[in-house]
Amino acid sequence: MKRLLYALGGVGLALWSVSRLMHSEFSFEGKAVVITGGSRGLGLTIAKCFAAEGARLVLLARNREELDRACAELRAMGAEAIGISCDLLDRGQSLGAIEEAVDRFGAIDVLVNNAGIIEIGPLENMQRSDFEKSLQLHFWAPYNLMRQAIPHMQRRGGGRIVNISSIGGRLAVPHMAPYSASKFALTGLSDAFRTELARENIYVTTVAPGLMRTGSHVQAKFKGNHGAEYTWFSLSSGLPFGSMEAGRAALKIVEACRRGQSSLVLGLPARAAIIGNALFPSLTGELMKLVNRLLPSPAGGEGDQLLNGWDAREQQQAPRWLTQWADREIGPHNGARPHAS
Repeated sequence: MKRLLYALGGVGLALWSVSRLMHSEFSFEGKAVVITGGSRGLGLTIAKCFAAEGARLVLLARNREELDRACAELRAMGAEAIGISCDLLDRGQSLGAIEEAVDRFGAIDVLVNNAGIIEIGPLENMQRSDFEKSLQLHFWAPYNLMRQAIPHMQRRGGGRIVNISSIGGRLAVPHMAPYSASKFALTGLSDAFRTELARENIYVTTVAPGLMRTGSHVQAKFKGNHGAEYTWFSLSSGLPFGSMEAGRAALKIVEACRRGQSSLVLGLPARAAIIGNALFPSLTGELMKLVNRLLPSPAGGEGDQLLNGWDAREQQQAPRWLTQWADREIGPHNGARPHAS
């Protein structure tokens, strides 16, 4: 029996090694790469990694000004890059963007579903519309884009899809209910597509990042006690030992994409939390209840108002120097405050 187990283990290890070698041969040189939410933050950092490997880039985002700045950065690196302004909450716009990308480059070889929205606040101040919007952006938009891109990949004989989920899609985080629920849905969608597309040489990678220093705290939306919610989130996202540098995360994501790696968890705290939840779910649940008790209490009717991070920042309840680790990442990731319209 032991010999059989050893033999099966050896065969499995050999197949795994061969699979990694075969997948690692995938080159991004000249490949058409579509990245949603590619105008700033992690999406732009990922785009720069692909640009360094000679990929042709299509960035999807809503803000035209941010797209123009991002494409200018990529072109300065010598990359061929275009920006398509579209609202991924609108199915027609997202599908039209894919066709525009194909018209420009003749193919789609890699799709990175990175666009997201983070809403912070207690459950009492969240409405059904908050959940619907998160599901639309984190579940239905990736679904629509994958269904649209897959036929183009099939005609090319294969491709790569990367879905950026979150630790919040593997472990429910207090005061982030719409975000966690929708990221759980994306994780399941991504894993389901992966199992059936591999036979067509289309490899799907599900990424679960922990906290990252991308300037996301000023791009997030806040409900409840806006200043208090902004304070804990900005402090958490900027911790040098608890959050991951975006450039390092992007390199790992691109390498996982190259190999067709099934799953990638970014950051030691995220790995520890996911493993702990898998092994000790009841204990983890109790710890999350404790964390919730330490977070700001729900606000009244005024807490139902959704404030962007820049406005909530004016109400933060900690000295500005405490958030310097997070604040210093705003500029490098194209996160300048948008002009008033």
